[in-house]
Amino acid sequence: MAKAVKLAIALAVLAAAVAAFFYFTQAKPIAVVVTAVEPGRVETTVANTRAGSVAACRRAKVAPAMGGRIERLPVKKGDRVKAGDLLLELWNDDLTTRESVSREQLATAKAHVVEVCQLADAAISEARQARQLRDKGFVSEERVVRAEAQANSSRASCDTARTQVHEATARIAASRADTQRTILRAPFAGIVAEINGELGEFVTPSPPGIPTLPVIDLIDDTCLYVTAPIDEVDAAQLTVGMPGRISLDAYRGKHFQGHVRRIAPYVLALEKQARTVEVEVEFEQPGEASHLLVGYSADIEVVVDHRDNVLRVPTPALMPGNRVLVLTASGALEERKIESGLSNWEFTEVKAGLNSDDRVVTSLDRDGVKAGVRAVAESKAAAATAK
Repeated sequence: MAKAVKLAIALAVLAAAVAAFFYFTQAKPIAVVVTAVEPGRVETTVANTRAGSVAACRRAKVAPAMGGRIERLPVKKGDRVKAGDLLLELWNDDLTTRESVSREQLATAKAHVVEVCQLADAAISEARQARQLRDKGFVSEERVVRAEAQANSSRASCDTARTQVHEATARIAASRADTQRTILRAPFAGIVAEINGELGEFVTPSPPGIPTLPVIDLIDDTCLYVTAPIDEVDAAQLTVGMPGRISLDAYRGKHFQGHVRRIAPYVLALEKQARTVEVEVEFEQPGEASHLLVGYSADIEVVVDHRDNVLRVPTPALMPGNRVLVLTASGALEERKIESGLSNWEFTEVKAGLNSDDRVVTSLDRDGVKAGVRAVAESKAAAATAK
């Protein structure tokens, strides 16, 4: 009996030693970050290849129609102006004086019309009386001819005087037009973004083919949109009206909803750069853009297609060949091949190969992460600390 007890104790010790050996010699499970396969929305999107920018629906870089010295500059950078407000006026005393002279000439021409036309009326009346006297035999035919010639001449002088009034009026309009060429007014309500000139400085219009800085840059910031280059291959999928999202470096983590307002009808072929198409995305809620600045760096993401309530996995969990690593209930990593559907940089649709609540590994870049090894799910807090 004692022998049996000793044998049992020896076997128990041996079993414990073997168990301890396997426990201390086997590899420790690898900590991995996993995400449960759950239903949700998956989109196919197209994004810009280079940074875009916020632009205004209306922006005018204006200058006077003629050159001259700046006499009045009632606005400064940052001022808000209404349509028709004075922005700038060049020295134009010579032109305004010419207009005043033309007005005086008009007054003189009108007075001359009164004088000449009254004489013409008198001459016509005398010719009528001469004909009556001739019919009664009191005057000769020669007297009638002279009276009618005088009447016709006076009528012609009256018509000429009226023409001179029209000429004087036209000269006033021409002088006023010349004066207006020295005056610059706001073509629409907006904000003065830039002024290239000071009081007393000379400005000149741009010669043909030689661009110069505009005197005033006026922006209507009540209507903004984002313009960005899209690769020519991706641009072929887009149509006007498609929904999109706008993100700005100045507002990290915030997205603005929008839609495609314009797709350029040509391809930009810049040297050493990919061929792209300029795409414009308008803000869905214009009020959201009221606090933005023209020129802000921006990115766009146009939604080409989408599906709701479909199984999806994070796109970073995909390996080449549409394969993923699944953490099984036994604690082992198992490789599975899936059939994918719509996909973007964030999520990929799973048509087959996974079930709801399967846990896929997203930390594929960690050492030792491969099929067949033992692993343990890392908590989100620990994952955030590791990063």
